[in-house]
Amino acid sequence: MSQSRAAGSEDAGAAEGAGTAGKADAPARPRRRQARGEARIAQLLKAAADVFCTTGYTAASTNAIAREAGVSPGTLYQFFPNKEAIAVELGDQLLARWRETYGAAFLDDHLELPLDRMLDATLDPLIEFNCANPAFTVLMHGPEIPGMPSKDHDAVHVTMLSRVETILAGYLPDRPPAEVTRIATMIFNIFKSGLDVIMAHEGDEREAYIREVKTVLHRYLEPMIPDDTTAGPRSRHTP
Repeated sequence: MSQSRAAGSEDAGAAEGAGTAGKADAPARPRRRQARGEARIAQLLKAAADVFCTTGYTAASTNAIAREAGVSPGTLYQFFPNKEAIAVELGDQLLARWRETYGAAFLDDHLELPLDRMLDATLDPLIEFNCANPAFTVLMHGPEIPGMPSKDHDAVHVTMLSRVETILAGYLPDRPPAEVTRIATMIFNIFKSGLDVIMAHEGDEREAYIREVKTVLHRYLEPMIPDDTTAGPRSRHTP
């Protein structure tokens, strides 16, 4: 009798232990599924970025995005109901990364740099981001893109223009604020136009146009910088 009870007790303990182990293991499965899901979403967004750059947003389709990602359309629809939802998610992610990029580009520490190094430190991260993420331009400037990302992008540009003014004020301490604003607006638009040219080329030609944009900005700004500026010693960007 006692042996039977002991055996029963051992069986019950083993069953309870197995149940406890099962409960302990249970949360790991959703985490693994979640990780796989996030990886699939990233895969689909990368494919969408490639398709949007190749065909434009309007001509792109969910079938083309699924084909680029190497998955079936049914797999795509498990994560996104349509092309618009993909564009909104991709646009939100790229815009967040753009905010991080320009935040790192427009630093107060750059006020201590000479003009040529300041241009390098400020422009290089912005150019690198746009070259690495051409879909950003497609999504931010397409009037037919859902989710109004262009309005968010315009708001970011207003913030960036304000940071350009702040940096310029350090280099041009004797200029009135209205003049600093005009100069900042000119710089900003020169850069935007130059960026379009940079993005239209690759390889050595792209690098050459990057240098040209910096040269234009340097030659525009250098005559304005006083010799005794607190923002850093004058230094010519071009030989």
